[in-house]
Amino acid sequence: MSGRDLFCQPRRFGRGAALTLVFASVLVAGAATGSLPGPERKSAPGPARSTTAARHEQVAEAAAEAMADGKSPMEAAERAVSRSGDRWGAVYSEGEYEEFEEALDGRYTGVGLWARRERDGRIEVTRVRAGSPAAGAGIRAGDRLRSVDGERVDGRPVTEVVSLLRGDATDAAAGTAVRLGLERGTRAWSVTVRRAELSTDSVTAREVTGGVTVVRVDSFTKGSGAAVRTAVRQAPAANGIVLDLRGNSGGLVTEAVTAASAFLDGGLVATYDVDGDQRALHAEPGGDTARPLVALVDGGTMSAAELVTGALQDRGRAVVVGSRTFGKGSVQMPSRLPDGSVAELTVGHYRTPSGRGVDGRGITPDLDADAEAMERAETVLSGLGPQ
Repeated sequence: MSGRDLFCQPRRFGRGAALTLVFASVLVAGAATGSLPGPERKSAPGPARSTTAARHEQVAEAAAEAMADGKSPMEAAERAVSRSGDRWGAVYSEGEYEEFEEALDGRYTGVGLWARRERDGRIEVTRVRAGSPAAGAGIRAGDRLRSVDGERVDGRPVTEVVSLLRGDATDAAAGTAVRLGLERGTRAWSVTVRRAELSTDSVTAREVTGGVTVVRVDSFTKGSGAAVRTAVRQAPAANGIVLDLRGNSGGLVTEAVTAASAFLDGGLVATYDVDGDQRALHAEPGGDTARPLVALVDGGTMSAAELVTGALQDRGRAVVVGSRTFGKGSVQMPSRLPDGSVAELTVGHYRTPSGRGVDGRGITPDLDADAEAMERAETVLSGLGPQ
């Protein structure tokens, strides 16, 4: 699974409480305030609608009792969530939740490098942001990251490596130092860099040979949906599109719907439920439905990125190339606890336009490809005519 230090993966993520920037919490918060674009609703019976409130109440009561006894309300809340058996339920400190919001706004604190874990467990730098602390230290794509502040990272999940880079355990701020152990060929060295507040370029576009434009979306942060639409409009008219969603861990569902709208002329993108209350998300009209399109995915394609992939696949708009996606299709609802921390509990799941569930299953590509996925995508695209 690939990752990057854009998203602050809180240290509790390493224990399996949650693995990604949970798109669904944003989705449900938006739905609750009516800010999602035109959801269709089918009301469920009264008792089902009270389920979420009751579960949040139980967690809040556990936190309040612990606070009254002079104990940690967050730890009590975490125990309550764990006992519930909620796979994606999680509790975040007030600061961690603020970091989530900053990341969704396209701001983050980090060193400016992307990394992935190879099959042998090594952590390899896959990309370095221009002008970032990592770039200033001479770190390059292909370098091996061996340690962070003296802690070996080989074999560790990328989410934990991200947490070390960001300094989540100490709530490290911009300007704090982090020492990285690196390797390039036969050379091994250490370098100290200072974290910085960076802004994201979550959408990039480039032309490659053969009349192909690659539109890469690293995450669905604020404005990324419009950026995808702009990239498609600006691509040469004769070019096909590769929509690269590899390693995209999700983000704002409204941005994901806007991105899907770049390739659809209205219609259904996904359905979801909250305590049995059925709702739907629709694309905006006027998208480009003529260009040949390939969606490129892998095991790091999660949540909102899976929503886009499922919509394009089900509606016959794109050929999906790569490996099976992660399988995060559950809906979380956040609530504030007495000490200011935030609990998120699973309240429902989303489905693709054909009714496929994604959670725990992922999306199976039309064509499997691994090491040479981009080359395979370009080959497929060259054989596609106008859609």
